Amino acid sequence: MLDEKDIGNIDDTIQPSSSENHSLGETKGKVQTVVSYTHDNIGNVENVLSTILSPSGREVKVTGDVDDAMRLALKSNKIEVSPEDDARLVRKIDLYMFPLMCLLYAIQFMDKISNGSAAVMGLRTDLKMHGDQYSWVGSAFYFGYLFFNLGPGQFIFQKSKWLAKTLAVFVIVWGMFLALHAVPSVTYPTFILLRVLLGCAESMVTPTFTIITSQYWKKEEQFMRVCLWFGFNGLGGIWANALAYGLYEHQDSYSIEAWRVLFIVTGLITIVTGFAIFFHIPDDPSKAWFLSEREKFMVVERIRGNQQGFGNHHIKWYQVKEAFTDIRTWLYFLFSIGSNIPNGGLTNFMNILIKNDFGYSTSQSLLMTMPTGAVELVACPLLGYLSLICARKKVPFLQYRLSWAIIAALISLMATCMLAFAHNSPKAKLAGAYLLYVSPISFICILSIISSNTLGYSKKWTVSSINLVSYAASNLAGPQTFIPSQAPGYSGAKVSMVVCYAATVVILSALFVVNYRENIRRDKIQAERGPDSVKIENLEFADLTDKENPNFRYAL
Repeated sequence: MLDEKDIGNIDDTIQPSSSENHSLGETKGKVQTVVSYTHDNIGNVENVLSTILSPSGREVKVTGDVDDAMRLALKSNKIEVSPEDDARLVRKIDLYMFPLMCLLYAIQFMDKISNGSAAVMGLRTDLKMHGDQYSWVGSAFYFGYLFFNLGPGQFIFQKSKWLAKTLAVFVIVWGMFLALHAVPSVTYPTFILLRVLLGCAESMVTPTFTIITSQYWKKEEQFMRVCLWFGFNGLGGIWANALAYGLYEHQDSYSIEAWRVLFIVTGLITIVTGFAIFFHIPDDPSKAWFLSEREKFMVVERIRGNQQGFGNHHIKWYQVKEAFTDIRTWLYFLFSIGSNIPNGGLTNFMNILIKNDFGYSTSQSLLMTMPTGAVELVACPLLGYLSLICARKKVPFLQYRLSWAIIAALISLMATCMLAFAHNSPKAKLAGAYLLYVSPISFICILSIISSNTLGYSKKWTVSSINLVSYAASNLAGPQTFIPSQAPGYSGAKVSMVVCYAATVVILSALFVVNYRENIRRDKIQAERGPDSVKIENLEFADLTDKENPNFRYAL
């Protein structure tokens, strides 16, 4: 909190570095310094244009080491955009970007649960698995996911100026690894290695999509968009189980086991999609082949309110440090633990639960698992749309996306209780298993909150990576809660899910309170400081963090 001495000395902290890049004018009796970026001073790390006060009263240097959007921003503020033009642009971006993004997300989930489908098709028998060996197959994927998010992934993708093309290469590689699961000479140790490598290759989809979402859409639009592409996990679930069912029913037609054919087919689909990503998805809006020059300027203007742009390819270590010291980072971390321990178990064991705990045959279990995907495919976009309507109408409590995350967490808690404790009602247990697939809404909310509320490109990648490290570690631990001696009911795993979902309700509520109180504090500080004593044109694209930017308010 600023004291009166700090507030009274705000004007003394303004230090423009070049008289050629600012002009003076009077604003309510105070000197207002206007600092402008030019093509000559952007990109120069040493070029300190000015200093501003952060919301905590710390002096922050505004340099030329800015966001990639700055070059467009220098021209875009000269255009006028009507609401109708903006609406047409959003529809165009949605049309060109979303089909392939949604397809890729469906495929990456299909790849994950193909392991569970293969398990009931003979994978465990053919690879002579026993004891907890299958649980380690589920965890192995997340060892790779965890390793790659600990550092290599963030470094490669932040440094790359070809974000989408780098992702496409990783997609093609993971398709190859997936197809190699079917090689007849694969043994259990080799299979484990392939799962680790697959986790490495797949680990960058979610953080890359989070960055892409922040590049094109306003922060109030981002939750709905993340709900759409993440919700296509449901299509991936339906697709994988339908494919597995068809292959299993015709297994006598193949020269190799049906589960091996499943891995070959899903691998080839992934490879083809990787090539489509390479040629279709632009690396950032300035390189979007489907946008005119004016439309690229319009994109910059429409995301100006986000206080962030396309990205910055210099790793700023102070932003990395800030990510580790921000309480929000660790609330995201704890939430991911609570929500993804159950997810890791269900991804690998849902088919087995439905077959053994509920008493269905192999083919029936593949069919009965398909509604889980339908629930996710419908629930995620539906709740995202409802949140958008409530936000526009300012409905109390429901206007905030975190409110919907809390509601989804409460539904997940109820569903887990049905699955765990409805011993005398198989239908109630099955309904609980299906309702559990509303739980991704809470995780989607956290992804969109990271996209909206984490400013500074290095900080955003770091926070996203920490969150996904937690995601990977939790999914790694999830299958281990399914103890072989507790089969077929796995009571211990079900109780752990109840505890985890109860914890997520508390954590989400804490995150809401932290952001709400910080916004009130920032409004009070802004009122105490009075009219801005400095105006830096295009400050939104200066690659400041959310703790540095005095104009930023946290989305709830």
